[in-house]
Amino acid sequence: MDSGLFPPDEYESRWTAVNEAVSDGGYDAAVVWGRGGGTYDRCGDVLYLTNHYSCASGQEVDNPLNTARAFYAVIMRPGEVPELIIDEPDPRRELIATDRVEGTTNPVAATGRRLTETGARNVVLAGSDFLPMRYWSMLQEAAPDVTWSTDDLLVQRPRRIKSAREQDRFREAGDIATQALDALMTGLVGGASEADAVADAVATLLRRGATCQMIPVAHGEQISRWATNPFTGCSTDVPQQGDLVRGWLDSIIYQGYWLDPGRTAVAGGKPSSDQRALIENCIAIVDAVIDAVKPGVLVHDVARLGDEMSAKFSEGGSQMNDQWPLYGHGTGLYWEHPYVGLKMSAADDRFDAGMVLGVEAFLHIDGVGTAAHEQNLIVHDGGNEIITHSPITWW
Repeated sequence: MDSGLFPPDEYESRWTAVNEAVSDGGYDAAVVWGRGGGTYDRCGDVLYLTNHYSCASGQEVDNPLNTARAFYAVIMRPGEVPELIIDEPDPRRELIATDRVEGTTNPVAATGRRLTETGARNVVLAGSDFLPMRYWSMLQEAAPDVTWSTDDLLVQRPRRIKSAREQDRFREAGDIATQALDALMTGLVGGASEADAVADAVATLLRRGATCQMIPVAHGEQISRWATNPFTGCSTDVPQQGDLVRGWLDSIIYQGYWLDPGRTAVAGGKPSSDQRALIENCIAIVDAVIDAVKPGVLVHDVARLGDEMSAKFSEGGSQMNDQWPLYGHGTGLYWEHPYVGLKMSAADDRFDAGMVLGVEAFLHIDGVGTAAHEQNLIVHDGGNEIITHSPITWW
């Protein structure tokens, strides 16, 4: 079994980067929170530092025995090996990057107690955007002498640039994502129900050692929405010949790393001239944005290009355009900065070599429907590397 664990020097370089930021900020320590149990979006920082992920349900209610199930923390102190405090008594320690692991029924109280034992007084916390107020109060009570600061990007900043090993992992993920998206679109175009097409894609992922958050699909009258069924991501309906169909991997998760390619096609594989133009123009936006992404280029400059092309081709609006006014995002152990949109990124944000991106576009034409398209790529100095290779069109 490939656990996802990297060699020790990979983690040591990550620890060094985070501890340098701790020292530069004048802190004694950092507490980096994570949450698992299906909430993959919040596992990334701790996974990055230790390769730990909790299988406990993120929906479990506190009880007299267990508190804060699915939450866990890493205590980072310059010059020290990270201390991982988790919500389970007997983890597979050979899969964890640090040998300092404490299992407990209350990871919040245990983290506060450990800070008190170390004598830390000035501590920065990463994870304030999802740590519940109840647990924040509990943490303060358990570490009454600590003065707290917050920096939710403490670990996300070094995560933006992927190491050579991480890039190789993304290439593996790209191969798996391609196979799963091919299965999904083959079903949607070929006459399968949404649910059967999704089942084929999920089976492909699981057989290749990956999983997914959701595979949202839509067709026909619901094509302007993210999913025909917002609860499951798919319905049991069969697209009719000539319906626009859209399939998306939201997302493949391979050893913690995320990819989210998507395609739009027509059931039966025979688009009308209007449908063909809609889909091809959406693809053209994505291709132009990919060509514009280069190390050192301002994210806002690329977002403006996307806006200009979208304005040229679009007529009307859709749920997806309104919800995601962007042309992509960083990806890693979930979505990461930068978001390629004028409303969603800082004016001075730039692309860097070693970033992994999803580049996407949503294009709507009243009376025709909505097309969406996404590619995943690695940014390089000498040109971008596409890592999702499903067919661009399905006719």
